[in-house]
Amino acid sequence: MTALLIFLSFLLIQRFAELAVAKRHENILKKAGATEVDRKGYSFIVAMHAAFFVALPLETILMKRTPSSLWIVFLAAFAAAQFLRYWAISSLGVYWNTRIIVAPNHPTINKGPYRFLRHPNYVAVITELAVIPLIFSCYITAIVFTILNSILLRRRIRIERRALGIAHSGLGEIKKPDGITT
Repeated sequence: MTALLIFLSFLLIQRFAELAVAKRHENILKKAGATEVDRKGYSFIVAMHAAFFVALPLETILMKRTPSSLWIVFLAAFAAAQFLRYWAISSLGVYWNTRIIVAPNHPTINKGPYRFLRHPNYVAVITELAVIPLIFSCYITAIVFTILNSILLRRRIRIERRALGIAHSGLGEIKKPDGITT
């Protein structure tokens, strides 16, 4: 249980730091004329991620789960997902966000992992939500949240593509404040 608490603490610190970066990016982009799309859908994603942080320790306690004998394999997959996620975030720069925020003439990013994958950040999140519970033998949490995440991401990707398609059509100019480069 101690390992789980340390791991969850690490994840929570990481997530709150990412939310701070996302908020900074949101402010920069909104000053440049960007708008948020699907605010309601974002609340479901937040709720799902919050529920994950409750379900994982609950399953561990109630089902008396112990770390998997394959924990090192799952931890390596988690580490690989972290690398991919931060590579994606770095490649998107100010355009990375936890929300769908789109600026007029929003550029298509074709560098970093985006040269190889259409949605590398989502691949990383899918991997995380599957392997984190598996590290601790929490199979129910792994299955339930993989399914929930796939439903929410499918919807989100559809909305995101539509919003970016409009932005890429050039229906407006983005004013680039100092410090934004594409």
